[in-house]
Amino acid sequence: MVDPIADFLTRIRNAQMAGQSQVKVPYSKLKKEMARVMLRNKFLASIDIEDVEGKAFKNLVLGLPEKTLTLKRVSKPGQRIYVGSQEVRRVLNGLGIAIVSTSKGVITGYEARTLGVGGELLCEVS
Repeated sequence: MVDPIADFLTRIRNAQMAGQSQVKVPYSKLKKEMARVMLRNKFLASIDIEDVEGKAFKNLVLGLPEKTLTLKRVSKPGQRIYVGSQEVRRVLNGLGIAIVSTSKGVITGYEARTLGVGGELLCEVS
């Protein structure tokens, strides 16, 4: 797998299009923090980490079935996108979030502007 973050977003997108209420993704600390940010902003219903045959997986329970998530990967392995604290743009006039990896951890774009820290713009969720 070349880009685990893109795989994470694609698994969520595919489960949503298939009408499933939950999706199982391989575990990593970065994906856990991204899911935590999405949970805190009500884009996911719950997160559960389980161990299957010695490998850790995350079960993500998607939100309401009528609520369609739009997930867009911004920074890619071939072209990293770094932004300053004031360069993080709003997603859908505040209805969506930008997920940024900063020195303070993985946070939303709004929190990055408030804290005055920049970092790698991972994805946009709306």
